[in-house]
Parts: sequence; C-alpha cells; structure tokens
Amino acid sequence: MKKRKICAMLLAATMVAGSLAGCGDKKDDTSKKGNSGTEGGEASGDVIELTFFSADANQDDPWTDPVAEAITEATGVKLKTTRPVGGNDESEAVALMIAEQNFPDIIFAKGSGANLIEAGALMDMTDLIEEYGPNIKKLYGDEYSKLKQSADDPSIYQLSTYAVGGTKFKDAGNLQIQWDALKAKDYKIPESLEELETMIKDYIATNPKTDDGLDKIGISLSAADWHWLITLGNPAGFIADGAPDNGQWIVNENNEAVYKFASDKEREYFKWLCRMYNEGILDKDFATQTHEDYIAKIASGRVVTLFDKDWDYQDGEKVLKADGKYGLTYAGLPTCIDADTKCPSLMYQGLTTGTGVGISTSCKEPVAAIKFIDFLCSDEGQVLNKWGIKDVNYFVDDEGHRYRTEEEVKYSQEDADYQKKTGVGFHNYPFPSYGDGILDPTGSTYTTTSKEAVMNEYNEEEKAACEKWGVELLVDKFPQPDEFTTPDYSPLWAYAMPLEFTEITDKLDEVAWSALIKCVTGKEADFDKNYDKMLEDLESTGMSDAEKMMTDIIAEKVAAAK
Repeated sequence: MKKRKICAMLLAATMVAGSLAGCGDKKDDTSKKGNSGTEGGEASGDVIELTFFSADANQDDPWTDPVAEAITEATGVKLKTTRPVGGNDESEAVALMIAEQNFPDIIFAKGSGANLIEAGALMDMTDLIEEYGPNIKKLYGDEYSKLKQSADDPSIYQLSTYAVGGTKFKDAGNLQIQWDALKAKDYKIPESLEELETMIKDYIATNPKTDDGLDKIGISLSAADWHWLITLGNPAGFIADGAPDNGQWIVNENNEAVYKFASDKEREYFKWLCRMYNEGILDKDFATQTHEDYIAKIASGRVVTLFDKDWDYQDGEKVLKADGKYGLTYAGLPTCIDADTKCPSLMYQGLTTGTGVGISTSCKEPVAAIKFIDFLCSDEGQVLNKWGIKDVNYFVDDEGHRYRTEEEVKYSQEDADYQKKTGVGFHNYPFPSYGDGILDPTGSTYTTTSKEAVMNEYNEEEKAACEKWGVELLVDKFPQPDEFTTPDYSPLWAYAMPLEFTEITDKLDEVAWSALIKCVTGKEADFDKNYDKMLEDLESTGMSDAEKMMTDIIAEKVAAAK
C-alpha cells in the first residue's frame, strides 16, 4: 500500500550483494547429502545452499540454530535467507526481482505471488511433487486440488503457508480484555459492545492507574502502519458482521463479495469506536503511535482492552508473564456487536491458498528444493520444526507420546527470543504444516498445541476462569466449529490476485485507512458525514468494479477445486 521509491536503490544494492542468483555446478555425492541427492548447487562442503526470499522474515536467517542444523543433516540442504529491507513490505523487493530477472531458488512472496506468476518466475511444481513429494501430497490430503491456480491453469505454483486442517484449542477471539477486568465482573463475558463498554468503564473507575502510577487506557489499537488491517479493519468484520477473516471482504450466501466497510453493521461499529475516542476510552494516540509504542503500553499493563490477535501483541504480554503479572494479561473473548451475532473465531474456512512457498524458474536445483520441502512435510520434519530436538526440547513418555517439561513451556512462553535461540517453530513458517490436534503415527499431535497440552499450560488466571465457567478449554465458551459451514472458497486475503485487481484494492485500502481514522477521531456529530464521504470516495475509486472482480475470482477458485 505504501510507495517507497527511495528504498528501491537500497533494495537493489542489498539484493545484488545477497547473491540471489541460482546455483553453480558440483559433483554429486548423495551419500553425504541426506535426501537431497541432486547435482549442481551453490555448495558449502557437502551441503547444497539454496537461496530463499521470505516476505515475513524478521532478519536474515543465519541458519545456525540447532533445528536448522538438524534439518541440514537430514536433507543435505541449508537456506540462505533474505528479506525485504528496512521493514518494508515485499512488493518492491519482488518488483526488483522481476525487473532484473534475478530470482532466489525458493520464494515466499506473500501478497506479491501473483506478480511472480504473471512474470513466469514461479515454476509449476505439479510434476516435481508427483515424483518427489509424497509427504507433500499426504499433508494436503483431500484439499490438495485447492492448490491449483485456476480451472484454466491447473498449475501448482505455491504451497500454502498455512496449516492444513486441525482443531483450534486456543484462540484470541474477537477482542481481548485483561483478566483483572473480567474478574471484576465475576467472569461474565460481555454479550455486546454495550456490555463491554460498561465493563471497561467500571474497571477503570476503580482502577485508574497501574501499580507504577501510569494511567490506565481503556482500549488501544495500532493503526499507524500496516497493523491497521489487524487492529482497526479486521475486528470490524469479526465483531459487527460475525464474518470470518476474508481480509477486506464479506461474502454473502451466493458467493458475492462486498467491500466490507460498506456494511451497515460495520458503520455502527466504527460509530461506537468514535464515541469511545471522544469519551477518552480509546487511546488518543492509536492512529499515530508506532507499533513498538503499542507493545510497550501493553507490556506496562496499562491497556485494559485490545482488538487484536495474540501473535501480534504476544511480545508485550510475555513481559507481563515474566513479571508474574498474569492478571494484566488477556482473556480472548467471543464478544460481538450484539448477542445475535456469532463469533467466527473457531470456524474452519478450508485450506488457505494463494499465499505460500514456490520454486523459481531460475532455480538450478529444483529437485533439491522440492525434496527439501517434502522433508519438512514429513513426520520427521514436522516434529523437528514444531517440537525441536528430542531429549532437549521435548521428551517421549513410556507410551511413546511426546511431551515438554514445565521448564521448557515456561521458556517458550516468557522468552521473546525462544524460537530464534532454539530454532523450535522458527523455520516452520512459511512452509506447509499440519494443523493443531492432528495425530502422527505415534499418537502424538504434530504440533505442541494439543488439548491436553493447552490445559496443562494454562496459567493461574486461565485455570481459574475454566473452573468458574465449568469448561475444560477457554474456547469452549466460543461458538463451536460444527455451528459453521466450511465455504467452497479459501480465505480471500491469501489469494494471489491479478495485478489489475490489486491496484484497485490497494487504492481502496488507502482511502479506507485514512478515512476510518478520520471517522473515529472526528466529532461524534460529524461521524455520519465523514462515513458517507468515505463511501463516496471508495465508490469513485472503483469499489463496485473490485466487488465484481472478486466475485468472479471466487467463482474461478471454486471451479478449480472441483
């Protein structure tokens, strides 16, 4: 969404220096290459080094942690990871790759995957998977056909970066409130925004400051950068419409797409936020603070309520847990705009496709690349990535089931650098994986997130809530998966979209981002005028055209998966 022309020169210099070119030649030595067994390649000793661009990498991965080394020992392959420079999104990096025709071996381009496909930069992996990818096919199972690009082009250019199937044993819900505030109302889950508002105001009235003397903040959001999508945009769909996560779209029963901010119920939600802002409940700095400032406020214990996801605020919460301040950590709640709207948090939307890992057409080691990915999809690879090293990060009981010690669980929950230090979970994303609750041949779950593990890992506040509610899991208080129907299409936010569509929707999002902030921070008396102006601007930007295009895209994806 943001234009960063100045960064293009930096990207060029960095990516050229990063040696994104393909691999050179090397004599074959399959006895020392694990399961890669391929010729050629940029090699270090007997190891093939594949270049990997990850749109979501936090840093250039040195591939030196224990899990990375174990993966190399098993496959004979290591990754040299690069990422977008300077905190930028992936679009400029991908545009530079295409302009220079200089591609890494493996690419996770996130929202720019369609650009690579249109440029002919990603290979069709279908034949490689048929010959070398049994574990890939096993992992995707009945949903394998959803990986096809379209009915007209059944190629598989990307493998989904999101979990396949499974059960949600924990979820942050539609919004989050500090346990102390929930306890003050005897654990009564608010069934509407009106009840939530009362809970926040009553709690702050009796607890206006933290132990450190800082003023409590009723609600805070992070909306100064792309996080606006997570904390300002997405919650509107969940809370107001009870809609699952389809990015900026709501899809009706006829599979017709609507740009969601045109929804009457979302308008009502933002009007409520406007009132919260004008009454001083919503953080006055929500639209201008950096995400680091937002996390720091959470870590200080000041923020009573969030509209976020745990992966986004967990670094702040870990500080509170490390200090033993569990009452200031967050309870994920299924609260919606009213009691008649159903929280969609546990709904399974089907395999998330369109965003994933692909192999570039310039990769000189495609067999090594696909075998590497296939290993990561294998039982051994999944356990290694999710659990770590046996007898170090996890142990096996007398019945052959994996478990983690209390010390390891505590380490993983409280140390923000746990993944980086141990490698556990650090290399899982963005590669394919099984969802929570799915059992491997030993009867253990592929992930560390099983029902029993979640229950065992509950802290004192979470255990007290389960006892009060009379449930085993916190999410037992949510609408359950069987209350929803799995759609015929995958989550829309992940699709690799045509460039023409992306150009329109990027403009729509730019309009919505600034306009929604104006609607929320403006005077209450001006809200309807401001919201009407936003809708007019969205329509003149091409909202109706985008809705028609998205509806057609949904129809194409549904047809391709049949």
